[in-house]
Amino acid sequence: MENYLTLVELLGDRAKSNPDKIAYTWLEDGKTEANSLTYQQIEQKAKEIASFLQSQSRSEKPVLLLYPPGLELIPGFFGCLSAGAIAISASPPGPNQSTSRIEAIVTDSQTEIVLTTQSILPYLKARLAESPDLAKIQLVATDSQISSENISPDPVTANTLACLAYTSGSTGTPKGIMLSHSNILENLARLQERVQFTPESKLISWMPFDHNSGIVGGILVPLYNDFPAISMSPLDFMGNPLSWLETISRYQGTFSLGPNFAYNLVCSYATPEYLANLDLSSWDVALWGTEPVRADIVERFFTTFAPCGLRREAFTSSYGLSEIVSLATVTLKQDGPITCNLEQKYLEQNRVVLASESSEKTKQILGCGQALANQDIRIVNPQTLASCQSDEIGEIWISSPCVAPGYWNRPTATEQTFQGQLADTGEGPFLRTGDLGFFLNGELFITGRLKEMIIIRGRNHYPQDIEKTLEKSHPALQPNSSAAFSIEQDNEEKLVAIAEIQENHLAQLDGDDVIQSIREAISGEYGIQIYQAVLLKPGTIPKSPTGKILRSSCRTAFLQGSLNSLT
Repeated sequence: MENYLTLVELLGDRAKSNPDKIAYTWLEDGKTEANSLTYQQIEQKAKEIASFLQSQSRSEKPVLLLYPPGLELIPGFFGCLSAGAIAISASPPGPNQSTSRIEAIVTDSQTEIVLTTQSILPYLKARLAESPDLAKIQLVATDSQISSENISPDPVTANTLACLAYTSGSTGTPKGIMLSHSNILENLARLQERVQFTPESKLISWMPFDHNSGIVGGILVPLYNDFPAISMSPLDFMGNPLSWLETISRYQGTFSLGPNFAYNLVCSYATPEYLANLDLSSWDVALWGTEPVRADIVERFFTTFAPCGLRREAFTSSYGLSEIVSLATVTLKQDGPITCNLEQKYLEQNRVVLASESSEKTKQILGCGQALANQDIRIVNPQTLASCQSDEIGEIWISSPCVAPGYWNRPTATEQTFQGQLADTGEGPFLRTGDLGFFLNGELFITGRLKEMIIIRGRNHYPQDIEKTLEKSHPALQPNSSAAFSIEQDNEEKLVAIAEIQENHLAQLDGDDVIQSIREAISGEYGIQIYQAVLLKPGTIPKSPTGKILRSSCRTAFLQGSLNSLT
């Protein structure tokens, strides 16, 4: 693998060595090939867009990409990079969504140009006109002919910022994570070493391009390793979850990725007749990420689809976050799921005590893999800032060439998050991830999120555990659509649980019965009382583009009284 200094250089090499190779294919409705792009087509269009951006003096300045699902974003993204501009990919606001997130990103980044397509240009003009701060932004459809001047581009170097990856905003105003060309290429190289992609690999993906996992996994990993990618809209996946696996079967895909909820969702739709016509024998890298992975769902998924040729060794767990581009740990190829059983009572004290067998007093945790090369990962006591002992749970700190320089125009937040110093050795700087975990035999295990930890009467409770118990308490509750968090009330931490109701249970819903079932389940399992339980309308709980529950947004909406509750 050659050592590229920039992503622009990487694309240029692909276009020169294999110009007519189809790099990306788009499926409409998750089935029909509607569009494709060769390396040469991407580079040519990117140069056209870059020339326009340079004529607008956008070098080293942010440019917002608001594209509908499709391949048009790809040349737009590389057009920004080729111009030395800084790409920001975000989702266009839906008809029933506010423009508040777009306003926050524009305010923070001070961008003045939005790249989009002709198909949604009139809609975007109307929506952005609703806000005085957005109405003045220049909208440009890149899938039409763009007038530009031939201007010599500023040199793009390894340290040039390629993009700003904005946080979900679940803990407040979204922050722009500054990622350089060298950050991204380093992460791509380390991932390749671990996963060992080849030009014969083939990606099948529905992950949205407005999310870092979609940009890196769906666009840059295939480009870096020179293999084709077949993509579909996340909306098509949600409308027909099985279209994901059908596409893997049809194209004999070798690599696909998704969050925990997606793997669980497809199991619910799989019938014996469906399984009989599915061939998943080619799938050798099934990457799980973007949210905590549950061992029971892993087992369900591989048991369900084993008759289709899916091998357990394809399971590839990972841990990562946008502040390091993508991934920090990945399971060793062909290792399969690695689990450990911990004594629950010690886990609540942030201690690691292994149990010889599973029981009601233990908790099974799934490993997230071993550190990629050049990743220095430490487990640190978040209060003392000293290194933890091997049997202690602590905050995960990372030092790596993949770590971003910081947040865009946020020096205080940058110092707090990216400048961690170990109190016992003075080593640093480290990225403070805010995630809790431990290492066991070189394998990283995640136990929770520091900021989301629920501490009641001196005991630690992980919200994902409470949510798991909650969702099993009553058949009317929607899987993967609940949130548990704490609020301060009368100088005490109180537990709040919110949960969506399934559509087919609304007509004959007995809300009091559901809430009572939730209360009894949580009390019986954890010995704590719920301060308040709220039932939500279907599809209304705050989630990220990849389906991750935004607990802090849920908490904020609860406190503001803006939840879409049924009562």
